[in-house]
Amino acid sequence: MADKPCVFCEIIRGEHPAHVVLDAPEAMAFLDTRPLFKGHTLLVPREHHETLVDLPEEQVGPLFAQARRLAGVMETELGAAGSFVATNNRISQSVPHLHVHVVPRNPKDGLKGFFWPRHKYESDEEAAKFAARLRAALV
Repeated sequence: MADKPCVFCEIIRGEHPAHVVLDAPEAMAFLDTRPLFKGHTLLVPREHHETLVDLPEEQVGPLFAQARRLAGVMETELGAAGSFVATNNRISQSVPHLHVHVVPRNPKDGLKGFFWPRHKYESDEEAAKFAARLRAALV
């Protein structure tokens, strides 16, 4: 863990206030203090792991099962038409503790897909080369 105390670990230990939404053996979820929309929830594993890549494989399924549940209640309880589920790994990660954003979404709510400009491939050949590099790394 970093030199600076982790606010999410403090929330999990009950040392920092939060509006808790879910308290499960493997994870905790609480409202984001700077929500995109009301109900914007952060889901965190109880153990401190900085990124999704750091999370042990056996914990991925249980964590995302909870993300799935939260995405469902955005619709059933908040009346949202859908949800946005996302995580950042290091870049744009305001707290260095893995967290999954589960955000209620509705048509014409003002969010435009991803929050950054898109960059097209120069050609189909360039796209094929990127796909091949990634595919080879996964073998």
